[in-house]
Amino acid sequence: MADTVHYTFPSPLEGYENLEPLTEEKAEDGKSLLNLQTGIKSSAYTSFPAPLDNGRRGGFDVHIYYIQRNAGQTKFAQELHERIRREFPELRIYRFWDRPVGPHPVAMFEVNLLNPVEFGAFVPWLAINRGPLSVLIHPNTVNPGEELRNHSQRAIWMGERFPLDLEPLKGL
Repeated sequence: MADTVHYTFPSPLEGYENLEPLTEEKAEDGKSLLNLQTGIKSSAYTSFPAPLDNGRRGGFDVHIYYIQRNAGQTKFAQELHERIRREFPELRIYRFWDRPVGPHPVAMFEVNLLNPVEFGAFVPWLAINRGPLSVLIHPNTVNPGEELRNHSQRAIWMGERFPLDLEPLKGL
């Protein structure tokens, strides 16, 4: 169901119609394009864009997978779980599962990211420190019926992608 033909997409320029054309002028580095500076940063720096959940559930779930029959991965995952709890105590971190749960095909643990600051700090840290483990990062949206899309078409993967059991997510 990750096939984009099943979904509709609003124009990325919605709300930016009829503006002056942008130039192809290069910035000081000689490579990147010079952008029009307005002095106003995007609101995405302080809150997740709609329809992401800015409430109790949080905007993103991070599932860190390990193969439970692999002693090396299990040990690394346990150590990573502890390290995350110690280095990021402000994050919502769930128990360490020793078996597959829900749509997840292997054992894992979960971290919730409640705001863009947490996302911006944790995801780059995890990219460097995840070791041999795979990671699914999926958004949580407030619109009913989007769990399947959130876990498939909108999912972000680090490392090897695991096939999820998406059947239970249909209609959620």
